[in-house]
Amino acid sequence: MVQSRRNFLKAATATVISTGIATGTPLNLFSQSGKSSGLVGNKKMKLSFKPYDLQLRHVFTIANSSRTTTPVVLTEIVYDGIVGYGEASLPPYLGETQASVIEFLKKVDLEQFSSPFELDDILTYVDKIAENNTAAKASIDIALHDLVGKIMNQPWYKIWGFNKEHTPSTTFTIGIDTEEVVKEKTREASPYNILKVKLGRDTDKQMIEAIRTVTDKPIAVDANQGWKDKHEALDMIYWLKERNIVMVEQPMPKHNLDDAAWVTERSPLPIFADESFQRLSDVLRLKGAFSGVNIKLMKCTGMREAWKILTVARAANMKVMIGCMTETSCAISAATQLSPAVDWADLDGNLLISNDCFRGVTVVDGVLRLNDRPGIGIEKI
Repeated sequence: MVQSRRNFLKAATATVISTGIATGTPLNLFSQSGKSSGLVGNKKMKLSFKPYDLQLRHVFTIANSSRTTTPVVLTEIVYDGIVGYGEASLPPYLGETQASVIEFLKKVDLEQFSSPFELDDILTYVDKIAENNTAAKASIDIALHDLVGKIMNQPWYKIWGFNKEHTPSTTFTIGIDTEEVVKEKTREASPYNILKVKLGRDTDKQMIEAIRTVTDKPIAVDANQGWKDKHEALDMIYWLKERNIVMVEQPMPKHNLDDAAWVTERSPLPIFADESFQRLSDVLRLKGAFSGVNIKLMKCTGMREAWKILTVARAANMKVMIGCMTETSCAISAATQLSPAVDWADLDGNLLISNDCFRGVTVVDGVLRLNDRPGIGIEKI
């Protein structure tokens, strides 16, 4: 029975990948009502891009690094007077830089395509330009989806058939820090319904105990591969459960799937893959090793593949989380279009910066709120 189920899932996944069913682009909704004013029409797609540095409100520390800025590259695709916006966010551990993204984007020739509605052809071409470069590819994908949604005069959550009333609360992230700073950050997070706490060092219990002196709200924890021994990891998870922790992200090193499976099988909390998971081809490989996967647009090349991952993960009876890097409201709003269909959302990257250059999705009483602007739902500030 188990083997036949696995064979079915593999066949189903292959069908999704080979046919492009999951592109989610109903062409019969085409409308010109999304045209922007004041721009000269051009029936060729024009790509432009520029570097931009995000300034963090606090020093951001995880298990193995700290930083005060995050470099990004902002993209625009113009077609027939309409502009689609995109973004590549580049935290150092991903291995991409502003220079590498710009070098990749210089190779992209969108003028060879007759219409932005050729989403599958365009993004398949972009994906084949070079290996990896997933954030660079996501910057094209997001801008293209924004553009197509604007032409159709529809937001993507509607194009995909989701109900915006089903958007979840977003976690609000508290990085590793001293007890006093952790308490201060926790007090600042009072508008949010669930916290996300970075763990993975020898101060983990002190971090949780400091937060618990301020609030008893539910907490999701992200160990960022920081726990090395599976028995100690499981003991820690049982300790966390007693303190109203509700899920654990990437407890073990990313390549150690046997230990991850051992922990997941015995864990009283759901265990999500982050560093172990990147793209669609990873979903079924991780079934059994984790309870679910954390989709990040910067790692999976954007909205098209994120939609496919969601579909395949659900078919494999896995839970789904959608997360982010430190990003502007551009990439956050793009990811939020998928959020009505996920179990958990960690989409606070724009809330951690002081120089957002877009206005988009909002958080009201801790809950993500989509607007009805077409495309990914943003406007440039």
